[in-house]
Order: sequence, then C-alpha cells, then structure tokens
Amino acid sequence: MRTIEHVVAGGAAGTATRHGDVYDPNSGQVQARVTLGTTADLDRAVAAAQAAQPAWAATNPQRRARVMFRFKELVEANMEELARTLSSEHGKVIADSKGDIQRGLEVIEFCCGVPHVLKGEYTQGAGPGIDVYSMRQPIGIGAGITPFNFPAMIPMWMFGVAIACGNAFILKPSERDPSVPVRLAELMREAGLPEGVLQVVHGDKEMVDAILDHPAIGAISFVGSSDIAHYVYRRGVDAGKRVQAMGGAKNHGIVMPDADLDQVVADLSGAAFGSAGERCMALPVVVPVGEQTADRLREKLIPAIAALRVGVSTDKDAHYGPVVNAAHKQRVENWIQTGVDEGAELVVDGRNFTLQGHEQGFFIGPSLFDRVTPDMQAYKEEIFGPVLQIVRAPDFETVLRMPSEHQYGNGVAIFTRNGHAAREFAARVNVGMVGINVPIPVPVAYHTFGGWKRSAFGDTNQHGMEGVKFWTRVKTVTQRWPDGAAGVDAANAFVIPTMG
Repeated sequence: MRTIEHVVAGGAAGTATRHGDVYDPNSGQVQARVTLGTTADLDRAVAAAQAAQPAWAATNPQRRARVMFRFKELVEANMEELARTLSSEHGKVIADSKGDIQRGLEVIEFCCGVPHVLKGEYTQGAGPGIDVYSMRQPIGIGAGITPFNFPAMIPMWMFGVAIACGNAFILKPSERDPSVPVRLAELMREAGLPEGVLQVVHGDKEMVDAILDHPAIGAISFVGSSDIAHYVYRRGVDAGKRVQAMGGAKNHGIVMPDADLDQVVADLSGAAFGSAGERCMALPVVVPVGEQTADRLREKLIPAIAALRVGVSTDKDAHYGPVVNAAHKQRVENWIQTGVDEGAELVVDGRNFTLQGHEQGFFIGPSLFDRVTPDMQAYKEEIFGPVLQIVRAPDFETVLRMPSEHQYGNGVAIFTRNGHAAREFAARVNVGMVGINVPIPVPVAYHTFGGWKRSAFGDTNQHGMEGVKFWTRVKTVTQRWPDGAAGVDAANAFVIPTMG
C-alpha cells in the first residue's frame, strides 16, 4: 500500500511510527496511509527552514515572483493529474476539484505581483535634513494548518503569500487527503524554490501542538472548525506568535419578495449542495421574506433537488460526490435526525442514499428542511453536508437580524432587485463577506478573505494585502546624513520632535 511521507529538506528518514488511513470516499476503501509525524520531524523541518530562509529573504522580489510564475505554469500543466488525485481522496467531482485548484492559483497570480505590494513608504524632510522610510520584511518561518475540504486552494492561499514575501513555510495539511499538498510542494521545488523554503509535515494533534509551541515559528495560519480555531489562536498567541485562525460558518441566503426565484433556485442548487456541502462558504440556510415567497421558493426547490445527480467523483454528469469519510457521513446524518427531533419539517430526506456498485462509498443524498427556527441546534451549528434549511421570516428587519446575531459571521447573500434594500443590508449586516445576488461571496484574490465572530480569530485576513500584512513586519527607519563639517554645530543638532 502506498505511504505518503513528509516533504522535508534533505530527505532524511523520519522518526514516525504511527500512520493514518487515507480513504477513497467513492468506494469506502483504504487506498493509502499517511505518516503521522512527531516533534522530532518538525524540528528537522524547522532546522532546514532556518538554514534556507535568510538567503530566500535576500533574493530580490522579482526573482521570487519568477518562481511563482513558473509554479503557476507547472500547476496548470498538471491540472488533470492534480484534480484526479484530489477527487480520489476528497470525493468532490472533477469539476469542483479543478475549481479548488484554480482558486488557489488566483492567489498565486496575485503573488506574481509581489514586487509592487512590498513597496514601503518614504517621507523626505520629516525634520531638518531628516528622511523617514518604511520597509516590509518577512516574519521568518511561517506555518499553515489546513483542512480536508480544500486541499489545494487553502494551502496555496497560505504558502503562496508567505513565500512570496520572503518567508520559509511549513505546511501541515489534513491527514484525510494529503497527496495534493505534497504534489504542490514538489511542483514548487521544480519551479525553482530553494530546498527548505517550503516543506510538508503530516500529523494529527501531536503535530499541531508541536507547531503551535515551536519557538522558531513566528506566524501560523489555520482553517478548520471554530472550536479548534479558537484553541489554535489562544495557544499560538500564548506562545508569542502571530495567528490567524479561520473557523466554521452558517451562511444565510436572504430571498426578498422581488427576487428572481428561478435564478435563486439555480444558485442554491450549487451553493448548498455543491462539493456535498463541505465548504465554509456553502449556503446551507435560505431565508425567504414572507410566507408567499417561502411557499413559492419551496415549490421550485423540490423538483430542482430531485434533479440533482449524486455520483462518483469521476462522473462528468454528477453534481456532487461523496463526503470525505464514514465518520463525517454519520455526523451529517445525525444532524438531519436532530432537525427532525427538534420539529423541523424534513421535506427531502437524503439519508440511506446508496449508489449502485458503490454501496460502501460515503454518499449522502440532498436533504431539504422547512420551518426551521433560530432556536434549533440544527440551525445554530454548522452541518457541513448537503443539507439546506428554509427559515421563514416576516420582514426585512428580521432577516437582517438573523445572520447578524448568529454565532458565525463568515458570509451572507441577499437576492433582490431592490438596490436600496441591498445597499442597506450590506451596510448593516454583522457578517464579514456579503454577496448581492452572488450566492458564494468569496472575494477575488487581490481582495481579502475573512469572516467575523466565531468564523475567524485574529485581526488580519487571508490573501490580498491583508495576507501580505500578516506575513510581513513593518520596519521604519529615520535617517540623517551629517554635512561632513568638523565639530558639532549646535544649530544643526538633532532635536527629538515633540508630539505637539
């Protein structure tokens, strides 16, 4: 059976004796095993990063950008291989896997412009003969801890910006689908990145804690569940590190009475059920305003859901594939039962779905709830599966309040033809990312990604200029050059400026 190992500079033998199973979600069978590393494995990676980072930071940004350009070309040339590998371990259909890779590449494209975004500021004549300038310098060694649901996109969001800014980077991907992150590191090395600048270590909580505690790692980026994100943030900050930790979500789709319901249903089909709902920016809650809007929406949703095709990840006609493993399948089905027990109306039940010839695969059919209420646990918590909930609301103020008061604040969308309503909603809603007639409002790479409340811990977001700020520190220099005359002229002596 294939074993997935660390990608650590030098290639020295690791010390790990534990391994984790990597499943094919389509068949339910173990297809590989992954090494679960130890603190000693991390120490080895950190030592290599410390040796490589100073020279990489001293490499001029144009040359660092050329590595990014070459890496982008290599990923595009290997797109089919990467997408198939990703689908074989995660379960998402090939088209979704390609989208996963492409959204990561868009951040790499942003990184190709790193010479421009690293420019500092300059003030001439801040005092008599005194100039002041600032520069952005790398943190040193950064680390990323990434989830199973986007094994290409999220690692590239992290290591692309960090490395372009001159840092060395250690990636700890999910042990559920680790092959694509390994392959990306190999392609980065092929693109010309010096050995030791990007390394991959595998592991579970033992490795995560080792990363959080290691004194040589200066900054950590994390994406995962909110409870773990909070843990990562607290422990990392306590260890003196800069930390950004992105957590869970319960994104709402607000449907105003004037919305184009056919377009809304088409958008919901992809946003709620695409990638089997395993996305922090999925749209699992739809909130129609008024009973008439709710009834019309429900009537259109039922046949649209019935038309969804669940299939293996290589099925070109499938809308989505299996979830990642048996434990997650059971978790989603438990949440469906919780919704039933709490009194929500289960309109479409996706449990007990089986695919002929793949009966042991981790498949779940699409589910639809109606008359979900905000006091239900099934509404309050993230299900992370192909489950859509209808929560009926009487008016605009109610739909504004619901996502604003929810514990998560990642994304929200409003569907309307009314520009005033959309503008008012976007300005007042207490959520980090807003879509107006856009169901999944993930910002483009040169803007920034990040939620509010329990969806994100830390005060700097991912990619765009926020990402550059996270992976660099500002150094400000105040300089004066003497005129060369002998002795000291009291009139030209430096006087500390006051704050007055």
